[in-house]
Amino acid sequence: MSESNIRVIIVEDDTEIRDLMRRSLEREAGLRVVGLFGDAEGFLERFEELEPDVVLMDIGLPDMSGIECVAKAKPMRPQTQFLMSTVFENPAFIFQALCAGATGYLVKNAGQEQLAIAVRELHEGGSPMSSTIARLVVDSFQNGVKTRIQDHALTDREKGILDQLAQGLMYKEIAAKTGISTETVRKHVRNIYEKLQVGSRMEAIRKVYPNGY
Repeated sequence: MSESNIRVIIVEDDTEIRDLMRRSLEREAGLRVVGLFGDAEGFLERFEELEPDVVLMDIGLPDMSGIECVAKAKPMRPQTQFLMSTVFENPAFIFQALCAGATGYLVKNAGQEQLAIAVRELHEGGSPMSSTIARLVVDSFQNGVKTRIQDHALTDREKGILDQLAQGLMYKEIAAKTGISTETVRKHVRNIYEKLQVGSRMEAIRKVYPNGY
């Protein structure tokens, strides 16, 4: 295997769904499934040893929930990115997962073709979310107290891109909406991170919108 492969672990208690995810990812070049687990405890025992880049984590696991598992695992290996995969579309679950350390959130009916796209974007520094989840996040922003973007020396283009990042849009979706290339979006995002002195989408959102959702 190439060293450039993205190492993925799947934590899902439903055997059929777990195998479907595995087959879907293993068809993709550059992705390598290095671990399959049906519960949080088994995953935590081997998490550091397997050195994953991305973990697909179900919320509704037996005994310990996926959210609790992420909260325990993230400090053990901060560089690993966690993508929640679940049937739950409850805002409380979404924000609990994000606070625990997850940086992406997909509902299981999003389609297997979206899985590899989400894994790649997460590995590249994005925060993929299903459209229904992104809508809930947007509604939470709009219904809460939202601090305006100011005093960060961001250009109008950068402000617009940051707003779209906050809505959970993927880079290619932002590119399509703004009429620029995906690579140009990446450059703008890097500039945003540099100006805000942050290293991820969620850090940028928290810094610009300190009052939260």
